[in-house]
Amino acid sequence: MKQYLKLDDWSVIEEDFNPEHHEISESVFSIGNGHMGQRANFEETYSGSSLQGSYMAGVYYPDKTRVGWWKNGYPEYFAKVLNSTNWIGLKVVIDNEELDLNIAKVSDFVRELNMKEGYLKRSFTAELSGGKKIKVATCRFVSMKVREAGALRYAITPLNFDGELTLTSYLDGDVKNTDANYDEKFWDPVDETVSNESATVIIKTKKLNFHMASTMINEYFQNGQKLTPEVKVAKREKYTSQEVVLPLKQNEETSVVKVAANVTNRDHDTSSLGEVAQRVCRSAMEKGFDRLLSEQKEAWAKKWETSDIVIEGDVSAQQGIRFNIFQLNQTYTGEDDRLNIGPKGFTGEKYGGSTYWDTEAYCLPFYLSTSDQNIARNLLVYRYKHLEKARENARKLGFTKGALYPMVTMNGEECHNEWEITFEEIHRNGAIAYAIYNYVNYTADRDYLGEYGVEVLAEISRFWEERVHFVNPKAVYMMHGVTGPNEYENNVNNNWYTNRIAAWTLEYTLEALAHVNETDPKRYEALINKLDLTEEETSKWSDIIDKMYYPVDEESGIFLQQDGYMDKEQIHVSELDEKHLPLNQNWSWDRILRSCFIKQADVLQGLYFLNSEFDIETKKRNFDFYEPRTVHESSLSPCVHSILACELGYREKAYEMYLRTARLDLDNYNNDTEDGCHTTSMAGTWMSVVHGFGGLKVQSDRLVLNPFIPGQWNAFSFKVLYRKARLNVQVTKEQVVVRNETDEKVDLTIGEEQFTLEGKEEIRTAMKK
Repeated sequence: MKQYLKLDDWSVIEEDFNPEHHEISESVFSIGNGHMGQRANFEETYSGSSLQGSYMAGVYYPDKTRVGWWKNGYPEYFAKVLNSTNWIGLKVVIDNEELDLNIAKVSDFVRELNMKEGYLKRSFTAELSGGKKIKVATCRFVSMKVREAGALRYAITPLNFDGELTLTSYLDGDVKNTDANYDEKFWDPVDETVSNESATVIIKTKKLNFHMASTMINEYFQNGQKLTPEVKVAKREKYTSQEVVLPLKQNEETSVVKVAANVTNRDHDTSSLGEVAQRVCRSAMEKGFDRLLSEQKEAWAKKWETSDIVIEGDVSAQQGIRFNIFQLNQTYTGEDDRLNIGPKGFTGEKYGGSTYWDTEAYCLPFYLSTSDQNIARNLLVYRYKHLEKARENARKLGFTKGALYPMVTMNGEECHNEWEITFEEIHRNGAIAYAIYNYVNYTADRDYLGEYGVEVLAEISRFWEERVHFVNPKAVYMMHGVTGPNEYENNVNNNWYTNRIAAWTLEYTLEALAHVNETDPKRYEALINKLDLTEEETSKWSDIIDKMYYPVDEESGIFLQQDGYMDKEQIHVSELDEKHLPLNQNWSWDRILRSCFIKQADVLQGLYFLNSEFDIETKKRNFDFYEPRTVHESSLSPCVHSILACELGYREKAYEMYLRTARLDLDNYNNDTEDGCHTTSMAGTWMSVVHGFGGLKVQSDRLVLNPFIPGQWNAFSFKVLYRKARLNVQVTKEQVVVRNETDEKVDLTIGEEQFTLEGKEEIRTAMKK
């Protein structure tokens, strides 16, 4: 765990440059706007260790699967989010010496991610050979207002000399992915054009025919006055540049403003990409850097208006939650229903940047409560549009009916190639079904069931129907050969969570069908005909519900993670020497599989999802047993534990788990932030506050709050959008204040008290002790 970032309410700040931290910082200080994103690579040359990354939403590459032993059903490819044209690049040469922070003596280094206003700035002093010193100040952002544009300002001030600056601004599409399976480059050249006014690079993927055009325009200034220097242009395959030579005077600032546009044929006609990129870039540059930055600040102010969480008295916790909210807001905006939320967002390449079950299980609640409900709806419609692919995925694995949603995807097709996950981690289907329930329960948009939801639910239920098998001697249905959420157990029989979420899906599907039949009989009849759904099938589902097998340890009264779990040597994580942690970086895989240790919430995931089905004592018994055996080496683990600990009154454990999820990347808990931030788990941080400390639930069409405040905090507050109403919830050690900021009334329960909160009304109630 590397704690080197300064604590601040609204910024992430790095003081002093340490190359050992650089790749971690490249992830943490990433910027994005839902359309594109950029790791915090330096603009100038850096010869040290770096993961260069500039990413475009929805643009990917089907990298050929790399495995030692091919198995029937393996996907042909693993979808990679593509490292694309480097638009920030500057080559800075001072008196024939290139600026390189891996070589120069660096002092006064400060890097700041301003989360409130959405920009990254950096300053430092560099001493070159011969003792020449320069001060550099940079600022850049990708625009929330002009989503296809990014801008930077790079300023140099010589501190102890007069000299000459040779500045080369470039676009470089000759890039590769760090995670390329066969070390190949994924882009081919299309066109390069460059003039004194602008430069453009157009590239295309070697497969799938994605085209991307990038255009840059540069303007130069000294002491605030615009310059018109002579420009030397150059181009080669997938590269264009503009070079200027400028005099430097001691203590006088020389700067370049660079605006770039990145457009793809996902949004525009392929033949016109170059023209579109030119038009977007010119329009942005006409606004100028200061106006673009002002628009950026305004756009982020609107984001924070509905999604901010305020924590008083604990700067570490405050910074953590805002960092997570910031990354979520710059990763996915909901404007494009073809997009989803990659587990690394725009911060790195690991995991392929594709869609996982993380979206439905962890991200959906954030967007439900902080954005217009159509944004959350789009996340569900995304899966509906992939239903046919999910059916194909099931057929590839030998199923005759039903749909199996992929573990990893870009277009609905499975592209994950680890057998124990691709073939066995089928609980992902349950998360898709649960997301439909969660959305409908929260928004009361029950029309969604007839429009889209029932089709998805029915096909998932058909998959479960075929995946279980009936055991005659015991008269129960079982599921063998699965991997639950705890990936430190593979190929197990009767994973409790998988069995339970499967049976629950069948239950909810029958409820959804009944609702559509009752409210819209014509639509119901059309769905039955479209799905060719028979009474025989639905009767079978009821039978599976009634006779599903759940492993239980009778002596302790806990739900067994899977058959045989108690046969393992039972050890608590606290008994391990710290040198063994994290296990996945210190133990062989077979040793992990033989141990009792748990990667993330598994049984507890079920208790979290299906919370109202279990009494408090059942939750307590299972939490007390499983949490001490959990190493939390999945980024998705701490938030579930924090929420359950809140409900159980385990205040210190709740806070410990919250801080771990909130600062997972800022403090590099799992020693892997250099690969990219854990974007999808960041929604779990929000859930830890709102669902955990705030105790927010929706039960019987009432919004329920059951808050408590950690001892480390003086107060906290959050806002939630709930069925067209926006509520501001403030919690102190003495009272809970809920203010309705809209005209929509809300039925509300706080603790044991019930209220009807009228429009613009405020209620106050004492905190329970």
